Amino acid sequence: MDQDEQPVDISRSLPKEAIGEDEHKRPQPADDPISSDDSQDLFRVMRHTVDRLEKDKTARGDLKILSRTLRELRYAFTVFRPYRRRRKVTIFGSARTLPEHPEYQAAVEIGRRFAGHGWMVITGAGGGIMEAGHRGAGREASMGLNIMLPFEQGANPYIEGDAKLVTMKYFFTRKLMFVKECSAVICMPGGFGTIDEAFETITLMQTGKQTMIPLVLVDHPGGSYWKDLGEFIRKQLLGNGMISPADVNLYKITNSVDEAIEEVLGFYRVYHSMRYVGDQVVMRLKRRLSDEHMGQIQAKFEDIIVDGSFQQRGALPEESGEPDLAEMPRLVFHFNRRSLGRLRALINFVNR
Repeated sequence: MDQDEQPVDISRSLPKEAIGEDEHKRPQPADDPISSDDSQDLFRVMRHTVDRLEKDKTARGDLKILSRTLRELRYAFTVFRPYRRRRKVTIFGSARTLPEHPEYQAAVEIGRRFAGHGWMVITGAGGGIMEAGHRGAGREASMGLNIMLPFEQGANPYIEGDAKLVTMKYFFTRKLMFVKECSAVICMPGGFGTIDEAFETITLMQTGKQTMIPLVLVDHPGGSYWKDLGEFIRKQLLGNGMISPADVNLYKITNSVDEAIEEVLGFYRVYHSMRYVGDQVVMRLKRRLSDEHMGQIQAKFEDIIVDGSFQQRGALPEESGEPDLAEMPRLVFHFNRRSLGRLRALINFVNR
């Protein structure tokens, strides 16, 4: 793919529910305020950093890490670029789950259902749950982020050889892409890697480093993998004051594929996306909220604002770089930047 290739305009070929924000405009991390589209300053900083590495006589082993990281991310950004406006769900889960297992079958159904809504499905491109998600979505709606391992991780037949498959050496670059490029995360039961991915997603949202997205932890009917983990979180983390009560809003545990799909699609029923403009949060909405709804928000969520009140208005001048979202109403407020679990609850309330 040519580095200068322009992204495909998908707005006329997909249902509206599958069209998200411009991922190139999404701040990284999420709490960075909107800034200029001119990136020359960043190129200068990166070139200066490379010069400093040479002057510092950086060890070759360290340079290999930096070089590989930059190359991996550059290529991954290029692969994902044509699909930047299309909503995607990342599915995590065990590579060892067999096709006859109900969790594999549930992942197939989840992939199929999301593809039916126009979404794309990102997985780790391996076997088990990863294969199942791609099997359900089909090759055209699948994207893969494989990892180089000495065992257990060849690409599954539903994504192998596809231009939308990226193979990475480092877990941290792979995990960055999983969350950066998606509009939702679904976790099926899995091993250490799956638990790591689930908790990293929660942590990124809890600390404000990731834009709010729906995170659904899915057991098969009768299964208790995530239910047991949820009980551990409530007993040990919440019970010992290590998290806030509202932090449990950052994820949903369910045994139902239908509930998982509804949790994700319902998240974007009214809410569209969010930005920081200066010290204000700006939520973009798909429709205007009633005066009654606004009054309820003010009463129920005044604890998360540091001054003023919730205001409904049009786009701010600082948002001029995203003209396709200019007509959406905004919910604007001075967020305390601490109550992220409550912010997630606010999105649920907006979507009522």
